[in-house]
Amino acid sequence: MTETSYIPNTKQAQENLGCVLVLGLGKSGCAAATYCANLLGSRVTSLTVAAGKANPTAETFVERLRAMGARAEFDLESFDEHYDLCIASPGISQFSDFYQSAKAASAEIMSEIEFAWRESAADSRWIAITGTNGKTTTTSLIAHLLQGAGMNAQAVGNIGDVCLDAVAGHPADVYVAETSSFQLASTIDFAPVASILLNVTPDHLTWHKSMEEYTQAKLKVFANLSKVPGSVAILDATDEITRQTVKAFKAMDPAERGFAYIPLGTASGLRESMIDRCGSENAAYVDADEVMHVVYQGTDHVLCSVGDLKIKGDHNVANALAAACAALAVGISDDDLIQGLTSFNALEHRIEPCGLINGVECYNDSKATNVDATLKAFAAFEPGTVVVLLGGRDKFTDLTPLVLAANSYAKAVVCFGEAGDRFAQAFADLNSPVTVLRASLLEDALDTALGVTCPGDSVVLSPACASFDEFKSFEHRGTMFTDLTPLVLAANSYAKAVVCFGEAGDRFAQAFADLNSPVTVLRASLLEDALDTALGVTCPGDSVVLSPACASFDEFKSFEHRGTMFKSYVAARMGNGQA
Repeated sequence: MTETSYIPNTKQAQENLGCVLVLGLGKSGCAAATYCANLLGSRVTSLTVAAGKANPTAETFVERLRAMGARAEFDLESFDEHYDLCIASPGISQFSDFYQSAKAASAEIMSEIEFAWRESAADSRWIAITGTNGKTTTTSLIAHLLQGAGMNAQAVGNIGDVCLDAVAGHPADVYVAETSSFQLASTIDFAPVASILLNVTPDHLTWHKSMEEYTQAKLKVFANLSKVPGSVAILDATDEITRQTVKAFKAMDPAERGFAYIPLGTASGLRESMIDRCGSENAAYVDADEVMHVVYQGTDHVLCSVGDLKIKGDHNVANALAAACAALAVGISDDDLIQGLTSFNALEHRIEPCGLINGVECYNDSKATNVDATLKAFAAFEPGTVVVLLGGRDKFTDLTPLVLAANSYAKAVVCFGEAGDRFAQAFADLNSPVTVLRASLLEDALDTALGVTCPGDSVVLSPACASFDEFKSFEHRGTMFTDLTPLVLAANSYAKAVVCFGEAGDRFAQAFADLNSPVTVLRASLLEDALDTALGVTCPGDSVVLSPACASFDEFKSFEHRGTMFKSYVAARMGNGQA
């Protein structure tokens, strides 16, 4: 393309995108490929999709793209043609040969979030949230605050819709974007009205190659704030790396900087104001009465008390302060802000309460896939009352801070999964006084933890590891942990007896035994046997319910087939005079 012209009333959408290359078919890659395929013959001259490795799902998607006129190929490793624009999926490292080949072949290479921002309406506003931990909670909370105040706001990015899908299908006035370091690394002009940096601790170093590169990718969230009138940077000053950025902003001439900034807390924690500490113009903090404040543009916004929040832990106080700052920056009232803060519930897999077993509270913090996230989980509980489950697929980060936190807070730790041996050895090497127990899999770890707890204690799955040794994702891991708890609790409250059958029967029966359930537990091999077993312990007025909490494929074609057969078994027994 020899000259660039833009579509009116958009941020920066080019009228002619020319020859487009899309790298990868993850969620963002599929969104970019579909969006551009729909523009073939108008704004897009040609579309090439490097689809990665073939699998049945990808093959179906590729066939659809080809039918729309795109060239989509598996196992492309390098590029000889020239492209006007390349949109790279976040899973592809900018340091990989694949990315570098695409970059050399393209006039411009960017992430999907950059492209979505360019395509969005000129009057739309973007709030960008990044940090090693806390992004999803903060993003969800901001969307909750703005939607509660009547704004047309949508959570996008790593949470909710892919940014481009949201821009194309459900245009919002405010996009609240959870942005990873992967996405930010390939941004160019992306310019939010408010950018949040929560923290920076070692993570994803294989992708970024170094801590310095990882940090620089995170800091790109502030790169274009000066281009947006009234924009603001929001930074957690309790984090060392983030605090250095606060100092750099303070040292700049305000006119040169071009945007305001709000530090959360100080090096001493959230309970000190940066205004008092060093004369900052704005600040967010918690006062001596545990009330949250945001001082912004000369106004002290007095919010709710920490105790009124439904989300647990000091890290969530920081998330709430950051969300409040962003909401104020786009015009929410104090009343709406307080209502939203006090009505927001904990997200799934983030110190999520999931049941009480014999007086012991169980929490699912499966999202804690790195050491820093688990440190925050330790600090959310009273010292000496928490047993933490640690392990999974190892990221091989330094475990010293983890052991030190356990020394201060933990009653015991249970090390499990592939990383279990290294975690246990770290406690031994540092002469930790904490009781260290071992288990092979997550279910064993839960049973082991419950064996050393007392009423009033807590068991927390906060593993500081990836989940791929045993599970498909951290969500799958957290769901499995949570599933083991409420099923037994509900049976304790309601059931006369349970009959465990089929392939999962042994595991279900063992769960009742491990949790010391008072409920009568019976065993059967197949569904018809289970019905007969249940009828053998019932009296007139009782009920037998098929509600198996499992898939049906061990014995049946589908859950419908299972239900139909159950009804036929019941009907047969009614005909035999058992009604």
